[in-house]
Amino acid sequence: MDGVTLSLGRGISAIIGPNGAGKTTLFNLISGLLPPSAGRIQLHGQDITHLKAHARARLGMARTLQIKSVFPALSVYENVWIAARQRYRPLDPFGLWRRDRATAAEAEAALEEVGLTGCADMAAGSLSYGDVARLEIAMALAQRPSLLLLDEPVCGMSPAETEQAVALIRRIGERTDVVIIEHDMEVVFGLAERIVVLAQGRVLADGPPAAIAADPAVQEAYLGQGEDEEEAVHG
Repeated sequence: MDGVTLSLGRGISAIIGPNGAGKTTLFNLISGLLPPSAGRIQLHGQDITHLKAHARARLGMARTLQIKSVFPALSVYENVWIAARQRYRPLDPFGLWRRDRATAAEAEAALEEVGLTGCADMAAGSLSYGDVARLEIAMALAQRPSLLLLDEPVCGMSPAETEQAVALIRRIGERTDVVIIEHDMEVVFGLAERIVVLAQGRVLADGPPAAIAADPAVQEAYLGQGEDEEEAVHG
């Protein structure tokens, strides 16, 4: 990243840009998977620059990955239960029963929200790609985040799965700040209230969808490419 200064959150925001623009690197910096070489990162006014990823999660940050990551041999419910359990600090034997009941309730609520209650006992590895993506969102929601980072949430989905995912993200955005990285421009412009465009590690544009769509620099760098060039970007 090169001198990026952003204040993200408040509804649904999107980060777009060609491959290599720095989108996932930015997410890695925000979520604690990469240490910054300079500057600061704050969450709700608290400096989290030097906090590990798990510490940031306990402060209200959750993230899904571009490459889906679940425990395939465990059930759908077990995957979400484990994610919900991570909210708590090391086991306290006197609080174990209470925490386990709370964890179960959070896992069940997350599964219901994403529409996977009927799949709770299935092995996660047996799910379709779209359902694995919903499972990852459920795992993130089970941590009760105040900030949810979604890295290409509809990548690889069928049109029907994409429509369901968009509706789900829109519902989540009514109560939780959401930031998405996404190549599907129809999804981005249909969801985001604010769009940040990155190019070569820098912020090229930042604003509401209408302003981004009309920005000549954005059209030249990303949105205005022809089909062949766009295919190259996605590949």
